[in-house]
Amino acid sequence: MSSPPPPTRPPGPKGILAHVLEETGLLSLYSSSRDVKLLCLQRFARMFAYGISTLILVAYLSALAIPKTDIGLFMTLTLAGDVCLSFVLTLFADALGRRAVLALGALLMSASGVVFALFGEYWVLLAAAVVGVISPRPQELTRSPLSGNEIGPFRAIEESIVAQLTDPRKRSDIYAWYSLLGLVGAACGCMACGWVLQHLTETLGWGFIRAYRAIYLGYAVLGLLKLTLTLLLSHAVESEEKKKKAAQDRARDGETRPLLESNADDAEANSAPPKRGLRALFPDISKESIPVVITLCLLFALDSFGSGLAPLSWITYYFKSQFNVEEGQLGSIFFATQTIAATSMIVASSLAKRFGNVNTMIFTHLPSQIFRALLGVPSDVRLALAFLVLNASTQSMDTGPRSAFLAAIVLPAERTAVMGTVNVVRTTAQSLGPLFTGILVDRNLFWVTFVASGAVKMIYDLGLLAFFKNKERERERAERLRIQRNEEERREEGDCQVDGSRT
Repeated sequence: MSSPPPPTRPPGPKGILAHVLEETGLLSLYSSSRDVKLLCLQRFARMFAYGISTLILVAYLSALAIPKTDIGLFMTLTLAGDVCLSFVLTLFADALGRRAVLALGALLMSASGVVFALFGEYWVLLAAAVVGVISPRPQELTRSPLSGNEIGPFRAIEESIVAQLTDPRKRSDIYAWYSLLGLVGAACGCMACGWVLQHLTETLGWGFIRAYRAIYLGYAVLGLLKLTLTLLLSHAVESEEKKKKAAQDRARDGETRPLLESNADDAEANSAPPKRGLRALFPDISKESIPVVITLCLLFALDSFGSGLAPLSWITYYFKSQFNVEEGQLGSIFFATQTIAATSMIVASSLAKRFGNVNTMIFTHLPSQIFRALLGVPSDVRLALAFLVLNASTQSMDTGPRSAFLAAIVLPAERTAVMGTVNVVRTTAQSLGPLFTGILVDRNLFWVTFVASGAVKMIYDLGLLAFFKNKERERERAERLRIQRNEEERREEGDCQVDGSRT
């Protein structure tokens, strides 16, 4: 009679370092694919470029003797044009190829920097800003400038790729670091722009317009860097539907054909006739997703309109005009606020694991809006800066959980199209904000824009809590079941292929 095995000792507590790495999401980032890491680097480079543009955009247009109302109109028209560009690119990205669309966007970004460096005509700059996505409010510069809605097609496509390549349990961690690197990039861009500009104007004696144009040449170089990182992405970033169609085409042509095909796949292929021509480029949106998408669009429109009333470009101009803060100091100030915001995003990832994405989004975002509303009240620069820091301390904590929430709430095949649609709606709502801001600033009512911005964004937080607190859990459970079924089917198919080869 064999003796029973010795009792296994329960594993000891994790080391402090391992626990910290797990809670901050660094383990998830380290174990992620090479493509995910490249996307994070792309985001850093792009947001660095947006950071240098955001700090000087209003000042550059003002130096060209463009009235403040026309500057507000410039931002509104830029965003309206970006709506069309972003909608087209994100709608067709899965069919045309995600890498191709990202590469095209990087080229346009670089070209727009060259135009801003060489020309000073209002309508020429407007065309370049629309095509090249020189955003008056890049995403997450205190989430800053806005609602977390990055202008252009990049973010929707990249987040769809991250969702596809990442385990659902790790998405919150990956999105937190993806967003954090964007914030850090924007912060570094703001600080670098401020001190380089001060060096060019004060030390070298350059005129402001010449210095601003030199900064935009740097913007163009960063666009080329983003292009290089895009070209390094693998074929795995393409949509699952696109890869399935490519495999079917190869099998149909006799290049490769599976030994054993799924009857369910055959039945599905026979029941749904293939789409041809231009129709083949449009994604399919299920009926169950339509009411979810409509509700999301309405809520995010509120949030984005509130953000559009007080974008970072106008906030930097407010501190410069109201308190005579120099560019170098402005860059350092916003570097500090972005750093605080970036640190808070890692805390949000840990909170989301315990309380859920929706709860984390709301109860971190809501307090910051109170300080946002009070930003224009103080006449003392130190109190105004205190409100700015308090606003930034929790303003970006909802960014990672929000991306994970969007990835979970929509079906996998619809992610790119739905995220792009939501992005377009947010951009449309944002486009109205700068126009009102320009009019109010001309009437010396800057403080009104901050109060209205904070109030509207608080309404968004309460609406999100009312509509989606329980919906997220339902979709997460459904996706886990889908992943488990897919894994079981792959294992069964592999077993069948092994048995067939033996016979």
